[in-house]
Amino acid sequence: MTTATINMKLDADTANIFMKAPIEDRNKLCVLWSVLLREYKAASMPLSKLMDQVGARAKARGLNADKLGSILDAE
Repeated sequence: MTTATINMKLDADTANIFMKAPIEDRNKLCVLWSVLLREYKAASMPLSKLMDQVGARAKARGLNADKLGSILDAE
């Protein structure tokens, strides 16, 4: 799979969280974005409903609030 770099506007706190996260966590977050964007493209539903579905799938695969929090809060 080839990759490409994109620029996204985020609030400063969110960008800082991402930049301070360990590389392996940043890679995981990039995978999550890829999944979300692919699901968005394939979906015929509003983004909010799609996000609920992606969240439910992530939870079913073992991503709980604590794990997500530790990824997002990593410094």
